[in-house]
Amino acid sequence: MLTIRLTRKGKKNQPFFRVVLVDKRRSSTGGRAVEDLGYVDPLKKRKSFKKERILYWISKGAKPSATIHNLLISEKIVDEKKVKIFNISKKKQTEISKAKTDAAAVIASETKKSQPSMEEAKPEIPAETPPAGEKKQI
Repeated sequence: MLTIRLTRKGKKNQPFFRVVLVDKRRSSTGGRAVEDLGYVDPLKKRKSFKKERILYWISKGAKPSATIHNLLISEKIVDEKKVKIFNISKKKQTEISKAKTDAAAVIASETKKSQPSMEEAKPEIPAETPPAGEKKQI
């Protein structure tokens, strides 16, 4: 499978990234690129992309990495939502899920208080009256 991703070039403390199309199984640093699709220079804050070629390869099934996907969105080459790149630790995930369940419990209890219960909502049914023509026996 082909992937569009960054390869790091440049000297120590002077990063420079090439946007390349590579086979996913190849190393990101030493793998041979199928095609160069642009560059990103974070020090000089310059970016250049070959828009037509990127769109061509995406149409052929190439998957951009999360970072490249977000860069393409910021450059308005692709119209999609950004992808979250960072992972949340398990500890924070449990805290978030616990907070959500607590909030759901509070909302549920408030809705129960605001809505009348089924017993209160039932209309009173009059005592059974005998059908017309029959007399009630005492």
